[in-house]
Amino acid sequence: MLTFTRRLSAQTAHSYTLTLPFDQRIKGRLKVTLDDGTEAGIMLDRGPIMRGGDCLSSEDGQVVKIVAAAETVSVVRSDNTLLLARACYHLGNRHTPLQIKPGMACYQHDHVLDNMVAGLGLTAICEQVAFEPEPGAYGEHHRDHAAGGHSHGHSHAH
Repeated sequence: MLTFTRRLSAQTAHSYTLTLPFDQRIKGRLKVTLDDGTEAGIMLDRGPIMRGGDCLSSEDGQVVKIVAAAETVSVVRSDNTLLLARACYHLGNRHTPLQIKPGMACYQHDHVLDNMVAGLGLTAICEQVAFEPEPGAYGEHHRDHAAGGHSHGHSHAH
């Protein structure tokens, strides 16, 4: 079985592709089926999230290119930057991974969060797109929030 163990610093020629949703791209160790049906393993150091376009190498020099899978996300668009910033603040306060672009924010679809966004005066629309959230202020090594862990020092009691 192919095992990919190294992150490459740049895109390079590749023999394989691997399409993964965000929830799998945050993991460093997993058994996968490459897009051509080949069984493989990923055994990476903890750290950065695998992003669409990233390349990984096996010990024997085989290279796989990561493809961010289209997945169901909620997309919020607004020309009102203050309103969009408020929505991003409240979503971030709930440790929701966010992809932010000018006039737009998106997150993995969740009807409860969609209702919260609606309460702020915005509309969330479901779309099928590749999800590439922000790495966070401290870099991608602090990905525990996206994976559901809590290693920080503040309380969630309200």
